[in-house]
Amino acid sequence: MPVMPNPAKERSRYTAARASERSGSRRGLVTLPAVCDLPVPPLPSGRDWSEPEATMWEELWTGPQAAMWDDSFVPAVAMFVTCCCTILSGKASAWMAQEARHLSDRLGLTPQGMAALGWALPDQVGAPAAVVPLRGV
Repeated sequence: MPVMPNPAKERSRYTAARASERSGSRRGLVTLPAVCDLPVPPLPSGRDWSEPEATMWEELWTGPQAAMWDDSFVPAVAMFVTCCCTILSGKASAWMAQEARHLSDRLGLTPQGMAALGWALPDQVGAPAAVVPLRGV
């Protein structure tokens, strides 16, 4: 089910007016903006965040999907960042990788998650990126 705006919520990241800006749909899907221009919420307190975690946090909250997230998504995004950075450091267990996979779907960060939420990325403007073959392939 798509996340709906809650204009009554005092700390909502977007209002009904912002949601109507994104109402252009394609095959019944909500087309997300190319980037989210809403303010990036601060990292949650309670622990020290590394530079790679802070960078990932910034990238996620400025990405297209963040336009649909409100403040209630902060803990889920923080857990996703923690899981991903732990996985990439080689210190994660299998359950953490599974949790990251589930969170990525729930946050709309995968094609399957976006389809389940009814979201679509905007059409690409300009030429597609060039495909560069890997060496030795």
